[in-house]
Amino acid sequence: MRRPLSSRDWFGKASAGLVLGFLLALGAAGLFKILAGVGETFFSTKGQLAMWMMAPVWALAVSLCFLFRSGLRAWGWLALANLALWSLIALLGGLAA
Repeated sequence: MRRPLSSRDWFGKASAGLVLGFLLALGAAGLFKILAGVGETFFSTKGQLAMWMMAPVWALAVSLCFLFRSGLRAWGWLALANLALWSLIALLGGLAA
């Protein structure tokens, strides 16, 4: 039987969104930086976009973490998403080096 969405376990969900959502936003900005070929020019338009995209991605992750049925699921799925994203960054970063 599926448990309905509720406001229970909000601390676990919110902490997963804050901590792992931040790492997800940082990884998304890093992936964009690699794919756009920004390099070290953070004052370029692409560099600024990579920097400023962190806030909306983090806000989206924190907002959507309350759709998980439990805090444990939120931590698990966000950890899995982080693992996939940072592995892709490591792979692409290794190929670029």
